[in-house]
Amino acid sequence: MDGLSEKLVAAMICAVGFCTADSLTAPVALLLLSLCISAAVTLLPKQYSTLSAAMIAADAALSLWFPLAVCGLPLLLYDALTLKKWWLVLPGCPALFIAGKSLLLTQYLAIAVGCAASLLLFRRISRLTGQVSRLTELRDSVTERNLMLAEQNLKMAQMQDAEIHLATMKERNRIAREIHDNVGHMLTRALLQAGALTVINRDEQMREPLIGLKDTLDTAMTSMRESVHTLHDDSIDLRKVIADSIGTVGDRFSVKLDYDISDRVPGSVKLCIAGVIKEGLSNAVKHSAGDRILIVVREHPAFYQLVIEDNGRCTEIAETGIGLKNMTDRVKGVGGQISFTPSEKGFRIFASLQKEKP
Repeated sequence: MDGLSEKLVAAMICAVGFCTADSLTAPVALLLLSLCISAAVTLLPKQYSTLSAAMIAADAALSLWFPLAVCGLPLLLYDALTLKKWWLVLPGCPALFIAGKSLLLTQYLAIAVGCAASLLLFRRISRLTGQVSRLTELRDSVTERNLMLAEQNLKMAQMQDAEIHLATMKERNRIAREIHDNVGHMLTRALLQAGALTVINRDEQMREPLIGLKDTLDTAMTSMRESVHTLHDDSIDLRKVIADSIGTVGDRFSVKLDYDISDRVPGSVKLCIAGVIKEGLSNAVKHSAGDRILIVVREHPAFYQLVIEDNGRCTEIAETGIGLKNMTDRVKGVGGQISFTPSEKGFRIFASLQKEKP
């Protein structure tokens, strides 16, 4: 409905030309015909532009038989300009000369003013439409750039979080090694010295204090070991370990990883999952004739699930080698279960690791 107000101005100028005629019936009928054709041109979809053009040309040619119809030329011109076919009004131009004295001077004036107004109004609405289009494109461009910027910021934030997490894991690992190498060795030496003093001591009054000292040192050693294990377990980035393992077979296999597990996983379970995946990938490289591997690591309310399967044809399991035994021992060591399934479609490893009850 763009340009409706401009079209109303052109229609009003046409109405002035029709109203100055001597009769009443013919001007009203011709004016209504022009208005109906103009409304049809406005409302018809773009795919009916040929029909709209035909109606404009027919109304313009009508003035050759009814010269008074030429008073609707300004409105037809505006519609023709809208269709970018200004020449559709040319069939009505000869009527300006054929009509002669049948048209009044005021009607000629109304036609001239109306056509000039239609040209000016169309140029105005065209400029406005162009500006709106450019503003819309600018808005879309700005929106797209904002979305891209937000996506880049999110990626940068994720990369920073990953770097911070990795740095934290490395620092925890370093602290665990420092405690184990330094404090652990000193406590071990102190325990040995306390044990030796207890053995060579001949003073009964010193026996109990020495035994208490040894027990205290033993408790401190146990506590230190638990702390070191906790730090080390927390420092294991399971996803990165798996990604590193996948990287070793990337040239041979197309590996898909379905990873859905929280960070709050005991270190023993992390080591088990990582070890089974490494062993499973190694077995696939040695024995599988396929080219695709699927790894699924999922956490359920009561257990952890691990699936490794390839598309290599396998009908039986060879008993030689220690790969399957190593995987079985790892899983059973944390209280889990594991199964191996050969088939025509490939080889499948399925393991479930029960969660510790709180």
